[in-house]
Amino acid sequence: MRLTQTIGFCHSADGTRIAVASCGKGPVILRAAHWLSHVDYDLQSPVWRPWVHALSAGNQFVRYDPRGCGLSDRYVADLSVDAWHSDLDAVAASIGEPQFVLLGLSQGGALAIAYAARHPERVSHLVLLNAYGQGARTRAQTDGELLEAETLVNFIRVGWGRDNPAFAQFFTNLFIPDGTPEQHRWWGELERQTATGDVAAQLLWNMQGIDVLDVAAKLRVPTLIAHSRGDMRVPFEQGCKLAAAVPGVRFVPLESKNHVLLPDEPAWMVFQAELAAFLGQDKPTRPRAVSEAGLTQAEATLLDLVAEGLDNRTIAERVGKSVKTVRNQLSIIFGKLRVRSRSQAIVIALSR
Repeated sequence: MRLTQTIGFCHSADGTRIAVASCGKGPVILRAAHWLSHVDYDLQSPVWRPWVHALSAGNQFVRYDPRGCGLSDRYVADLSVDAWHSDLDAVAASIGEPQFVLLGLSQGGALAIAYAARHPERVSHLVLLNAYGQGARTRAQTDGELLEAETLVNFIRVGWGRDNPAFAQFFTNLFIPDGTPEQHRWWGELERQTATGDVAAQLLWNMQGIDVLDVAAKLRVPTLIAHSRGDMRVPFEQGCKLAAAVPGVRFVPLESKNHVLLPDEPAWMVFQAELAAFLGQDKPTRPRAVSEAGLTQAEATLLDLVAEGLDNRTIAERVGKSVKTVRNQLSIIFGKLRVRSRSQAIVIALSR
């Protein structure tokens, strides 16, 4: 099953054209825009493709490119946070369902919080991952912290999208320090595909001034917040601070260094399980034979994909690995299950 999507456009309040992509069928999950986004290029990415696969399985996953980025209008005078709020309003208005799940990753969390506070009747569930309530300049308490925020903006202005490996390594290590060389290469390419250095720097500067903590305290929608303990982009303490502000929140610490979770790390499965439970979409418990085989979370995920009837190439695309790696891992899985064939493994995986 190859992932397909539809891409359309809507217009923000000032007429800016916003690219909107949709995958899958079922209840709607709308992802608020974040910094790096290209709805067409995402499907080729070993970093973002697994996210699209996971969230469109049993749901209609809707995401969009913010102004200045991806397939949305690139040359826009207004790149303010207020304009980003207007873009989210326009995309949400294009969704026909009366309610949807609103997902906010990183700075998208602040946009999602503000929208949910303004339109609680539209948001059935609010999900925030590695998000923050206050941007880096807003929360800076020392001259050093303020200088660090300003330096990152200037570094992006001069180094964004360059072939220089030193620049590329700096940015990828902020977002996916535990990524593979292939995932790092794609992340660097994503920078070049998504936006110019000037736009990226201006957007980050504006995001650093975000402050929605007071708004978060007024939320009245079911909210799940998860945050990586070792997040190098948004410190774990910022996730804790945000969770403390939201009434009745469920907070989940994740054992990861990555700002964007990767499908082969344990935190990926923890987050997906927490999300499914939060949305009432829990999967059935695993068969005893599978539980007793001692599969790792990554191996259990591969077995689930085999049980869906996917071939090795499709599985490799979904989890962001090479076909050879998938083939080798399946051999290990079959050994643990004490089976000799794919069909025997599927029988065990589907038995209840």
